[in-house]
Amino acid sequence: MTDWLKKEQQMGNYVYILECSDGTWYTGWTKDLEHRVKAHNSGKGAKYTRSRLPVELAYQEELADKSAALKREAAIKKLTRQQKLQLIQESEEATKKSSL
Repeated sequence: MTDWLKKEQQMGNYVYILECSDGTWYTGWTKDLEHRVKAHNSGKGAKYTRSRLPVELAYQEELADKSAALKREAAIKKLTRQQKLQLIQESEEATKKSSL
């Protein structure tokens, strides 16, 4: 098995929400979350985020495969701002509980 294929299999499929400097949110998907957030903050991410730097990771969700991640991304993009806020808050609460 080639090295790039091994690396590909080790990476997850993530849906994420970034909070932009102007308070808006950007939703996307990636296989390498850390690299993608750095790309956004260096101005090499989505056109939407380039004029709203810096961005911070507000939410992340790992999914089984690319197809599931793309479907989840589409579903999150359809949520209202209030529903996205609730999703982010529930994720933060779950993270706090698991760290206790």
